Amino acid sequence: MMRSTICLLAITAVLAGCSTLPRDGPSGRAIDDGATTPEAQGSYAIVPLDYTASEIIKAVPVQFLGTLAQADSDAPTDLIGVGDTLAVSIFEPSGTLFGGGGSQTRIQAGTQSLPPITVDRQGRVAIPFAGQISVQGLSSGQAADAIRRALIGRVANPQVVVSVADRVSSAVTVLGEVRQPGRRPLSVNSDRILDVIAAAGGPSRPIEDVVVAVQRQGETFTAPLSAVTTQFDENVRLRPGDQVNLRYQPRRFSTFGALNSIRETEMGAGEVTLATALGRVGGLNAQQANARSVLVFRFERPEVARALGVTQAPTPRGVPIVYRLNLAEGGGFFVASNFEIEPDDVVYVSRAGAAEARTFFEFVQSFTRVIYDISVTSTLSR
Repeated sequence: MMRSTICLLAITAVLAGCSTLPRDGPSGRAIDDGATTPEAQGSYAIVPLDYTASEIIKAVPVQFLGTLAQADSDAPTDLIGVGDTLAVSIFEPSGTLFGGGGSQTRIQAGTQSLPPITVDRQGRVAIPFAGQISVQGLSSGQAADAIRRALIGRVANPQVVVSVADRVSSAVTVLGEVRQPGRRPLSVNSDRILDVIAAAGGPSRPIEDVVVAVQRQGETFTAPLSAVTTQFDENVRLRPGDQVNLRYQPRRFSTFGALNSIRETEMGAGEVTLATALGRVGGLNAQQANARSVLVFRFERPEVARALGVTQAPTPRGVPIVYRLNLAEGGGFFVASNFEIEPDDVVYVSRAGAAEARTFFEFVQSFTRVIYDISVTSTLSR
């Protein structure tokens, strides 16, 4: 009587467990059933992934999140500022430097270089016999002219040359994922964002995984470094005092289901195709995978969805689309090599029908072992 009761309970449990067998994801039928009407909350569209679809997706121009275009500056970078060190040379053709009186020093005609002079907090420099000269906001030529005018009457026909030996006022700060962070001076022919990144040793991470942020007077502008290196409008001119921060934001995709590795994988440098992604996780599980149903879950850009003819309503993250590829066909591998994985994609391979049956029978077998063990225990205890 006890064995009959146990068998009845076990059979009931097995039958009830048919719909709750252990899984690592939805079945192919469950995915098809989930693609309901576009109006249904949480629904998605299923798009057969063939070579034509992969070409349509690639043909839609990539839209980057963020832009630096509004940070482009036309502010001059060659003006003298507080803290700059100037090199001043004075040439007096007549040979009387600082002349005009018998007590003044007589020297041979030529150029007289003054010691390096630093612009003080008031924006002025001290020139012998000329006094304090305001040079802040002037170019080197304008500063030379200001000093020359101050020397007239003290130096016969003076000629003045001014150059900036150390420019600290026209500098930006470069931080984050660069090899040599620090302050970098701007110049007339080196004032774009790629110029200062290069001067800082270049990025220390793959450019696809780096976001550039420019901070200026309480505003922040961001763009992917990959966009800055490929689109001229993003390689903006900087303004003295800007802070450039390169932030590391690795791109990742996830894999689930009947694959040989279930994990989150960093994409690294360059593009990653579906074929590459499958290769990185060891490919499909030969004992379990349904090669006819290789799926990529993605929040797609609305413009791509329209190009594919998808009318699914977009969400704040994009249009939910499941791309389905048949790798059981030879052409599927060409499609997989032409379809690019995007950050946050989820690659999923459902189990084949035989694998589902195998799991069921293993589940049943585990119950029969329990029944057998209980029956033996019951017999021995009599």
